[in-house]
Amino acid sequence: MNLFELKTAVENGEFDEKFAYLYGEGNEKEAAARYVQAADEFYDYFGYGEGDFYAFSAPGRTELCGNHTDHNYGKVLAGAVNIDVIGIVCKNDSGNIRVKSRGHGVNEIKIDELEPVKAEEGKSTSILRGVTARIAQLGYQVGSFDAYTVSNVPAGSGLSSSAAYECLLGCILSGLYNNDAINNVELAKISQYAENVFFGKPCGLMDQLTIATGSAVKFDFKDIENPGIEKLEFDFQSTGYALCITNTGGSHADLTDDYAAVRGEMEGVAAFCGKKVLREVPKEAVVEKIAAIREKLGDRAVLRAMHFYGENEKVEAAAAALKNNDFEGFLEQINASGRSSYMYNQNVYSAKAPDQQGVALGINIAERVLGKRGAFRVHGGGFAGTMQAFVPLDLVEEYKQAMEAVFGENSCWVLSIRPCGPIKVI
Repeated sequence: MNLFELKTAVENGEFDEKFAYLYGEGNEKEAAARYVQAADEFYDYFGYGEGDFYAFSAPGRTELCGNHTDHNYGKVLAGAVNIDVIGIVCKNDSGNIRVKSRGHGVNEIKIDELEPVKAEEGKSTSILRGVTARIAQLGYQVGSFDAYTVSNVPAGSGLSSSAAYECLLGCILSGLYNNDAINNVELAKISQYAENVFFGKPCGLMDQLTIATGSAVKFDFKDIENPGIEKLEFDFQSTGYALCITNTGGSHADLTDDYAAVRGEMEGVAAFCGKKVLREVPKEAVVEKIAAIREKLGDRAVLRAMHFYGENEKVEAAAAALKNNDFEGFLEQINASGRSSYMYNQNVYSAKAPDQQGVALGINIAERVLGKRGAFRVHGGGFAGTMQAFVPLDLVEEYKQAMEAVFGENSCWVLSIRPCGPIKVI
């Protein structure tokens, strides 16, 4: 369908069922308006509406359990969320890919010039070139297209806006030129390759794998190059809970040493036991040597090692609860993960700035509003930034108001777990 037919179909509700699947029931009109506006902006920028038009979507993601474990080859439970980056797309015959994102300049590459460009490092154009290059290297077809993208995944929120963009581009090339043949693991690895080799950031694979897989996903990073991946088919939208992510503020600029210390202390304990990472050391071996470890490395290193082992157990228990349709049991593990991060991993605030404890304050507010209902914990790297909560629907408005009264308007995002990864929506 051409661009105008696409808009009309969306406005007439022809894709409401798919929008309900992606964004949750009751959000169909808001989703439709967003796609229509993106189509209008495609026309305003590129100046044409004839041709075969498509719409694609790739979600953000959240960590659910397994805080600060992946770098020591541990286990993580993560999930895709119902905010995303969408793209209105049409093939062209120019030999160029042009991607215009709302609020940003256009990224443009030639499909026969796919070597890394040093001057592009750290810029979005390098992601576009890298994704296209890797798809071609793997023997898939690449071709030219125009795309207008719109994202409501907040940058810097720990919800992986950059990985969503990478996966969207891969999904577009898979959908337009390869009959959707690129599977989710390949799509994630393509995205990681683009970020590592072209963008110049040595990221891991978890963000891209979560987004590419969709729903809740359990990862086991024992083999860091080929992690175990288990998608958990669970209907989060039927639980009567919303997933709330709150930005409690604070800058990450001065926290590099804090993040490095978590990994460094865990690896220090592993080294004391003759191994590279904690996953290679049985928990019992650390317990037997606690007195000697604390004398050499300090108490915090021991506590962080205990957090690592406990989190791996909680990931397994939380995944088992979802498989058994035991959502209350799942929430118990999320709360336990939050307590462990606070008490043992100690990444809720930075010891360098004890007067700045936004995440801890957010946890206090969540406890006050929720009581014994729901679950709450630090989200992601910690020390500043975001916290996570599963909030009963009847308390969502009160919870959101309480958070935003302290942390500011639009600081609390009400989300749900999305059941699928990147897809061709239209």
